[in-house]
Amino acid sequence: MEEDKKRRPWWRKRRVWSALVALLGVLGAVWVCVEPTLIRVEHHRLTLERWPQSHPELSVALLGDTHTGAPLNGLARLEAIVAKTNEAAPDVVVLAGDYVYHGAGADPALSPEAIGAALGRLKAPLGVYAVLGNHDWWEDGPRVRKALEDAGIKTLEDKAVRLTHRGQPLWLVGASDLWESRCDIRGAMAQVTDDAPVLLVTHNPDAIQNVPARVALTMAGHTHGGQVWLPFVGTPVLPINGDFAQGYFEEGQGPDTTKALFVTPGLGTTGLPVRFMVPPEISMLDIRSP
Repeated sequence: MEEDKKRRPWWRKRRVWSALVALLGVLGAVWVCVEPTLIRVEHHRLTLERWPQSHPELSVALLGDTHTGAPLNGLARLEAIVAKTNEAAPDVVVLAGDYVYHGAGADPALSPEAIGAALGRLKAPLGVYAVLGNHDWWEDGPRVRKALEDAGIKTLEDKAVRLTHRGQPLWLVGASDLWESRCDIRGAMAQVTDDAPVLLVTHNPDAIQNVPARVALTMAGHTHGGQVWLPFVGTPVLPINGDFAQGYFEEGQGPDTTKALFVTPGLGTTGLPVRFMVPPEISMLDIRSP
């Protein structure tokens, strides 16, 4: 009997299976209990061809997809996100949509007004600006927008605003959601009245196809970075047509047609409350000229 045990294949040994079960348990805990709750500040240094040398470096805090009210994602976490963003001391804060969570398990006690009030504590010298995402429209777009504006956040739904940073002008343009609104990029860009550099924010990165090359950088969210990244597989599922999971991309060829895009992996989850190898982040974009 003892001899038979010694000859048993490795994959039939109990300790091997016990170790595998333990490993899966640890990974499951990371997916559900650890990684989705993290809040990290990640700096991305972006050298943009269309950022003039006359303009100083600009620090943009890009926050996307907070989805407050989703499982494991309450108001206390949003308040921690706000505190960490303020500690990073950006020049301007840009919010890329999906502040609420419209789905199974949503906390009915978390109203758009409570979420807006928490976001209203964000601070930056050039202000705090927002566009709405598809979840905001599914919940109640006008109500979410009013909650943000009542908290002092300027919404840029197909609108442009001219800012001045250290004596140099720039434009911040907001395009409404590609799925649930007009996403009138042409109309928003028509409000730009001079040749100062343009930053554009929208929720869905697929809108990059309609962004003119005149824009120095388009900023978006929506993807959550896919929420899961697997070795040898990559990102199994993305809610967009393009391949813009997260990070910096350049679309087009040649100096006159190339478009710059940054997609934040965001801070919340939808569907299953899991993330793996795609930690939530406050994306700090440090923009400078070549």
